[in-house]
Amino acid sequence: MALPLAFLAEYLHWGPPWVFTLSALSVIPLAALIGEGTEALAAYTNPRIGGLLNATLGNTAELVITIVAIREGLLELVKASITGSILGNLLLVMGLSMVVGGVRHGIQTFDRRQASRNAILLVLAVIALLIPSIFSSYIGDPQSTRVEALSVGTAAIMIILYGLTLLYSLKFEGAPLSHKTTEKIIHKPAWSIRKALIILALATVGVVISSELLIQSVEPVMTGLGISEFFIGIIFIPLIGNVAEHLVAVQVAARNQMDLSVEIAVSSSLQIALFVAPVLVFISLIFGNPLQLIFNELELVALIAGVLITAFVSEDGESNWLEGAVLLTIYFILALGFFLID
Repeated sequence: MALPLAFLAEYLHWGPPWVFTLSALSVIPLAALIGEGTEALAAYTNPRIGGLLNATLGNTAELVITIVAIREGLLELVKASITGSILGNLLLVMGLSMVVGGVRHGIQTFDRRQASRNAILLVLAVIALLIPSIFSSYIGDPQSTRVEALSVGTAAIMIILYGLTLLYSLKFEGAPLSHKTTEKIIHKPAWSIRKALIILALATVGVVISSELLIQSVEPVMTGLGISEFFIGIIFIPLIGNVAEHLVAVQVAARNQMDLSVEIAVSSSLQIALFVAPVLVFISLIFGNPLQLIFNELELVALIAGVLITAFVSEDGESNWLEGAVLLTIYFILALGFFLID
């Protein structure tokens, strides 16, 4: 585990880059444990409840990191991580899954109607997420109560929509956020309910501690290495928080389970847009650092491009390694552009 080394780096004053790197590395296995614990709990429920558990707890690590960042006032990092999570799932995860699956199995197929339905819901969710960004300039100063009311109201409505999506998923198989458990597919060990709950609790505590060290070292690292807060938020935070789930999506694609791989990527993006982002708005009010759902022009363009290309790729119900390479190409070009921004 890298967490003890991160503590050691902090205690012995090895410097912010070491603390930042080791604390980030410590999040990855802890996030994997949260994923395994969730899968184990899901195995004791019916497929629909299990899918909802996967969707609800799938972004726990990133949620914890962003909550700590909000408390420290790193709001631009938090908003960038929301954008980065959606882009990472749609471009990086789906792209890598299609490349790996396509190389091993050629043309892969998935449920066209379900994928298109989920993609359309994702487009609508992202549009709802972007409305405050577009309307805010017409309402008044970004710090005004009217703009804040727009952001909070949008967040409340999106949480209601998320609840309706969960309700729909409970009633209909193949609905958004209802993807089945991957335990049997990727051969994870079966845990008892008690063991799964204990590991979930301990791993979450570990993520909280790692997040504290990580966020405390962000500003010195940005200053010392010349990396922008925007790049750390849009590329780095989503990667370390969701790497375990990303690997699962690639694994099931390699086993020719492209249906599930696409569902994991889209469901995770839906959860970020409909649940995580709105919840962070209300959590920010508790800490006295209001987070507004107002994104910059680059984030808006990247989000629109990401969801549109996902809808196009899902349209025919087929995927191949070339389509995956295109998705990866767009992601890496965006990452390069984000890195070069001051």
